[in-house]
Amino acid sequence: QKHHQAYITNYNKALEQLHEAINKGHTSTVVKLQSAIKFNGGGHINHSIFWNNLAPIHEGGGEPPKGSLGWAIDSEFGSLEALIQRVNAEGTALQGSGWVWLALNKELKKLSVETTANQDPLVTKGSALVPLLGIDVWEH
Repeated sequence: QKHHQAYITNYNKALEQLHEAINKGHTSTVVKLQSAIKFNGGGHINHSIFWNNLAPIHEGGGEPPKGSLGWAIDSEFGSLEALIQRVNAEGTALQGSGWVWLALNKELKKLSVETTANQDPLVTKGSALVPLLGIDVWEH
């Protein structure tokens, strides 16, 4: 809606400005636009994951993870409750805006809890990390 749309609108605007600056050879403008692209593009990516993580009970939401995800949580963190405590601690430790992620590390084949600042998407922490759950600790 409005919140998410602002990221999309500002991302598209920054991309237009980037293409214009590249075509004109304005290197300083290209560099200056990188932060707007990262912030707004990251906001779009992160919130797309966030909205998909929210599910009503009739669509499978509100239930503890089962199967391989439930087993992986128990193996890596000891229990779902321990994972929740870890996520809460990581979120509390973030200063300002940011995200706490439950991620799958494809290289290590294990789950991890990661944080990113502002609207930085999880990929900024490494391409092996796949976001499973993202929590916006500033606004939600």
